[in-house]
Amino acid sequence: MNIYDTANQLAQEIKQSEEYRNYKMAKQTLNLNIELKEKMAKFDQIRYETQMIAMQTGKQDENKYKEMQELYAELIELEEAKRYFEAETKFNIVVADVNKIIGEAIRDVMQ
Repeated sequence: MNIYDTANQLAQEIKQSEEYRNYKMAKQTLNLNIELKEKMAKFDQIRYETQMIAMQTGKQDENKYKEMQELYAELIELEEAKRYFEAETKFNIVVADVNKIIGEAIRDVMQ
């Protein structure tokens, strides 16, 4: 089996995983609720901005961080949003684990 076949097989297995299916379903459910979708988009934008500021300056923008925390606290009270965050986290863990495994396998040539 060549490496591309293996990569395609891995992609299929990821799509068949419980974490992927749950995340996809949570995202679809979230997208049906326009108001919640807009709040989630705002949260994602603030989260991105907060991360970029921290990476660029090495410091946390306290106002942005507080805004992100407040919006998260509001969202987590909604069952659909809570399920989405949980599914997103579990799926991101799978992706991070796969990346870690691949990274460790090629570490000797990447250093």
